[in-house]
Amino acid sequence: MVVCGDDGLAHRLAAELRTVYGEQVTLVVPPNVRIARPPVVGRARAASAALFDRVVSATVGRTGGNGGGAAGSGAGAVSGAGEGPRGERVLEADEASEAVLAEAGVERAAALALVYDDDETNIRAALTARRLNPRLRLVLRLYNRRLGQHIEELLDQAAALAIGDADGSGSGGGTVGDASTIVLSDADTAAPALVATALAGRGKVIHTDGLVLRAVDLPPGGAERADAVERGLFPLALLSPNGTGPEPAEEGRERGPRLLPDDEQVRAAGERGVMVLEHVSSSAGAAEPAGRGVGVVPPLASLFSRRLRWSLAGSVACVVALAVALSVVTHMHPVRAFYYTLLDLFAIDNPAIGAPVGRQILQLLSGLVGLLLLPVLLAAVLEALGTFRTASALRKPPRGLGGHVVLLGLGKIGTRVLTRLRELHVPVVCVEADPEARGLAVARRLRVPVVLGDVTQEGVLEAAKIHRAQALLAVTSADTTNLEAVLYARSVRPDLTAVLRLYDDDFATAVYRTLRAAHPDAVTRSRSVSYLAAPSFAGAMLGRQILGAIPVERKVLLVAVVAVSGHPQLEGRTVAGAFRAGAWRVLALEGRQGVAAGDYVLRGGDRVVVVATRRGLAELSGRRASPTHPPDSLG
Repeated sequence: MVVCGDDGLAHRLAAELRTVYGEQVTLVVPPNVRIARPPVVGRARAASAALFDRVVSATVGRTGGNGGGAAGSGAGAVSGAGEGPRGERVLEADEASEAVLAEAGVERAAALALVYDDDETNIRAALTARRLNPRLRLVLRLYNRRLGQHIEELLDQAAALAIGDADGSGSGGGTVGDASTIVLSDADTAAPALVATALAGRGKVIHTDGLVLRAVDLPPGGAERADAVERGLFPLALLSPNGTGPEPAEEGRERGPRLLPDDEQVRAAGERGVMVLEHVSSSAGAAEPAGRGVGVVPPLASLFSRRLRWSLAGSVACVVALAVALSVVTHMHPVRAFYYTLLDLFAIDNPAIGAPVGRQILQLLSGLVGLLLLPVLLAAVLEALGTFRTASALRKPPRGLGGHVVLLGLGKIGTRVLTRLRELHVPVVCVEADPEARGLAVARRLRVPVVLGDVTQEGVLEAAKIHRAQALLAVTSADTTNLEAVLYARSVRPDLTAVLRLYDDDFATAVYRTLRAAHPDAVTRSRSVSYLAAPSFAGAMLGRQILGAIPVERKVLLVAVVAVSGHPQLEGRTVAGAFRAGAWRVLALEGRQGVAAGDYVLRGGDRVVVVATRRGLAELSGRRASPTHPPDSLG
C-alpha cells in the first residue's frame, strides 16, 4: 500500500493500514510535513471546469498511446527515506511525481491513496499512477463532489482501455479487476459525526440501499434502556460510566466504552449508558435537501420583521373591530359596514353628515387608524425592498434568536457541517474570520446569519448570541483557536454543549478530560477529522465499501458492506449466529428493505451490511491487527 499526502490524514491512514490490517505501507510526505500548507480556498467553478478539461486532454492523450510523459516527470525527486514509528517505509518528497511514485513502488503496489489537501495535486498524481500501473486501485481525496464523479469515471475508463490493450483484446474488453477508482472526502465523512455529536437527541445517520439507520444514546437505567433489546434495537456500545470518557481502570473496573456488547452485557450495564442503532423509515431518515425554498425569492416570512408583522396584524384587527362596531351601531349589513369602514380608512369622501353620532365617531376613528396605517405600509414596502436588495448579502443574527448552533469556521469541514445542519433544519449562526472563505457562498445561499470577525476577539461570540445557543461547534484548522473559543464560551455558558476539532491526539485527550472535570454537567467532545476519515480511506484501499464511521467517545465503529462468499465467519450461519461480541454484527442484506431476520441463513452470493470494530473488520478482510497497538482507540 502506498499513501501520499501532506497532512495528518496521510499519517493516520498509514498507521491504520499498518497497525489494524498488518499491511506493508510506503508513506510519501513532504520533507517538513508538520508545517502544513495553507488550504486552497475560493476556487471558482470556472477553474474546476478548466482543470477538468486539462485532465480529459491529458488522459485521452496518454491512453491513446502517444508516448507523452507524465505530468511532473523529472520533478519532485525523493529527498530522503526512512522508517516510521510503526514500521512503515517513509519517503520524503515535495510532490508525487513520476519518479517519486516509481521509487515508492506504485508499479507493484495493490493500492494507492492520494490524500493531499489540494484537489489538483491529487488528480495530477492519479493520472501518473494510472499510467504507471493500470491495475492499481486508486483512492483519491477530493473536496469537489461533481469533479470527483467525473474523475472517477474517467480514470476507470482509462484503466479498462489500458488493461484491454495489454490483454491483446484491442477492444477494451479486458477485466479491470481491482483497478478501481474511489473518490472520498474527509469533510463528507466527518461532518455527520460532528453534527450528531453537537445535537442532543440526534444520532449519526447511516444510509444504504433500502435501509436508514440511526445511532442514538440511551441514558443509564430507566425503562428506555431496559427494553432496548426487546424493542429490536442493536446495542453498539456501553458508554463510559458517568460519561467520563476513557480513563485508566480502577479496582478492576473497565471505565472506557465497550464496543458491540452482547445482550447480557447490556442488561448488566449498571450505571453505563448504551448507544444503540435503530432502524428508521426512509421518510424519517431522509432530510430535506438544503436550500429547498431558498432561492432568488426569499420566503414570505423573511420579507418582514416580527415587529412589523405584529403591527400589520394589529391594524387588521382594528379594521375588523371598527367594521363590527359600525354594523352593531347602525344595524348595517356586515359587508356594507366593512365597505364603509374601508372608505373612511382611506379618506374617500363620504362624510357622515346627518348620520347618528355613533356613526360619526366611528368615521373619525377610522380616519385616525388610516393615518396610523400609512407609516406601517410604507415601512413594509421599504423593508421588503431592502430584503430583496440584500438577498445576496450576508445576514446578521436576528435579535430574538435562541436555541441555535454556533459554528466556528467555514472551511472545507465547516461548509459540510453547515450543509448538514441545514438539512436537519437546525438554526445556525456562523463565525468566520476570512472574508474570502469558501463557505461564505454556501451560507449566503442558505440565508444563514454570519458574523465576520476573529473569534478570539472580544464581542465576536456575543454577536453570535452564544449566551442563548444550544451548542458550539469549533471546527477551524487551528487547535488553539478552537480551544480558546470553547473556553470563553464556557465562561459565558457553563452548561453549553461544546464540540471542538483538535488535530493532536494527546492534546485532545487532555483537553477532553480537563473540560469534563471542570464542567461535569455539560457535554464536551473533541473530534479529529483524520481519525474519523481514516477508516473509510483504509477500507476503500482494501476494496471494502465503508458506509460510515460512528464515533463512540474516543473510539470508532465502522459500517461496511461485506461479501459473504469466502468468509467462514458468515457463510452458512444465521444472522444471529454470525454475531461476534466485540468484533462485528450483521445488520441487513444489501439492497433489501429493513433489517435482516435473525434466523436468515447467509449464502455465498449475499452481500451484508455489518457494523464492526476496526479489529473485527480487519479479521473479516483476512488480515490481522498488530497485537502491540489497540486498533479501536486513538493511536
